[in-house]
Amino acid sequence: MTALTAPRRFGHRSLPEYLALLLVLALVISSLATTAPALDKLGRGIARLFAPSGMLTQMFPPDFTRIIPICWKLLETLQMAVAGCFFGLILAIPFAILATDRLSPHPIIRTVARVVIALFRTVPDLVWAIIFIIIVGLGPAAGVMAIMVDKIGFAGRFFAEAMEETDPGPQDALRAIGASRVGLIVSAVFPACLPSFTATSLFALEKSVRGSAALGLVGAGGIGVDLKVAFDLFNYDEALAIILLMLALVIAVEQGSGWIRGKLI
Repeated sequence: MTALTAPRRFGHRSLPEYLALLLVLALVISSLATTAPALDKLGRGIARLFAPSGMLTQMFPPDFTRIIPICWKLLETLQMAVAGCFFGLILAIPFAILATDRLSPHPIIRTVARVVIALFRTVPDLVWAIIFIIIVGLGPAAGVMAIMVDKIGFAGRFFAEAMEETDPGPQDALRAIGASRVGLIVSAVFPACLPSFTATSLFALEKSVRGSAALGLVGAGGIGVDLKVAFDLFNYDEALAIILLMLALVIAVEQGSGWIRGKLI
C-alpha cells in the first residue's frame, strides 16, 4: 500500500520562499491600505453621481447633434491608429531580429535592442505623445509617432519571442549549406512565425485604436480633443455620445480583426 503524499503545491517550502510570500502579502495589504478609496467617500461620490444634478444624470439622453464632425474625428482617430500601427509593426521586425539570440549579430547589439524595446514599451503612449507634440507640434502627426513608438515596444517583444520559439532545425540546415543571415530569416524564421506575427499585429491594431482615442486628451489629434472639450464645458450629454461612438468603433475593429485572425491563422 503506497503512502499518500500531499500535492506539490502544499508541500514543504523553504524559508526564503516563505519570506517571499510574506513580503508579497505585506505589499498587497499595504497597497490596499494606502491607495484603496475609503468606503464613506466612495459612497458619497456614487450618490453625487446619481443625484438629479449629477454627471451621470446629465449624460442622458446622449446628444448626437454634432454626429457628423464627431464621425470625421473618429475617422481621423482610426487613421492615426492604422498609420502608427503600420509604421510601428514594420520597424518592430528589425528590432525583434536584433533582440533574438540566434539571429542577433552580437550579444551587445542584442542587449541594446532589448533595452530599446523595453524602453519603448515602458514609457506610456501619452508621454510619447507629449514628447512628439514638443517635436512636431499639435495634431495627428504627434499621435501617429507616439503610436508607432508604442507599437515597436509592444510588437517587438512578441515578435522576438516568436522567433526565439521557432524550431532551430531548418535554420541549422540552411546555415550548414551556406545560407546568409537574411536568407535564413526569410526562408526559415518568417514562415514559421507568420501565424504569431499576424495575431500580434491584429492585437496591436486593436490596442492602437483604443489608445489613439486617448491621445487627443494631450493635443495629439483624434476624437480625444472633442471628448476633453465636452467634459471641460460640462456638455456631458455630448461626451456620452462621443463615448458611445468610440465604443462602436472599437467593437467594429475588434470584430473585424477577429474575423481576419480566424481566416488567416
